[in-house]
Amino acid sequence: MSIFNATPCILGEGPLWHPERGELLWFDIVNCRLHTAARQWDFPEMVSAAGWISRDEVLIASETRLFRFGLASGVETTLCALESDISGNRSNDGRADPMGGFWIGTMAKAEGKGAGAFYRFYKGELRKLWGGITVTNAQCFAPDGRTAYFSDTPTHQVMRVALDADGWPCAAPQVALDFTAEGWYPDGAVTDAAGNLWIAFWGRGCVEGYTPAGEKLAHYDFPCPQTTCPAFGGAAFGQLFCTSAARDLTDTNPANGQTFVADTPFTGRAEARVLL
Repeated sequence: MSIFNATPCILGEGPLWHPERGELLWFDIVNCRLHTAARQWDFPEMVSAAGWISRDEVLIASETRLFRFGLASGVETTLCALESDISGNRSNDGRADPMGGFWIGTMAKAEGKGAGAFYRFYKGELRKLWGGITVTNAQCFAPDGRTAYFSDTPTHQVMRVALDADGWPCAAPQVALDFTAEGWYPDGAVTDAAGNLWIAFWGRGCVEGYTPAGEKLAHYDFPCPQTTCPAFGGAAFGQLFCTSAARDLTDTNPANGQTFVADTPFTGRAEARVLL
């Protein structure tokens, strides 16, 4: 494990390895900021997750909308509103699915119980999938696009749901992994090329890998207890990146909120392009 970027984030989230740029993007939600190793962009409201549209343009989820953003130009184009009528809510975790859709979760800024929801944006349409969610996290997908994973973090569970040929849920969600007995909090997640599930655990300072059958594959420790979300990247997608948060931590650990990377023997895959 090493520090990829020492910039401390209050709430680091949403790491995305851009396959055409060959670089990592990530967010500091509380500071309303998008980062790369080379630069940062500030926004007037919280931003939390992204999917790539082209080499120089990404889709970004903010607390009130989904919008296109030019990394070189800085130009913003609103695609649709996202709970803009709910002033106490914001976006949280999000990821593109293999069909080109973008899954995004919302939640109350004060983490009020059941105030959030999961949505999918696909070819210009934003559709609500499930409501009554407290902390939306862990959206990721099997490589063939026929299974999605997600979590309401306080439940200690990661769910799975079958998807149809267009990427829409077509069955009732079922429990994929249950950490209730351990009291663990699954945060962000990503799948690798083999379909294994990699989960960052809030409060444990680690990312763990699990097979689709639920067997533990590996454990990677990071020097901040509030690990938030993993992403595979690097030239051969063998590097595991992880964001973290310094929020509510009172110790003087300089690693709190930094972004980390670990070399692994596992192989990730390129994130899907968002189709507009």
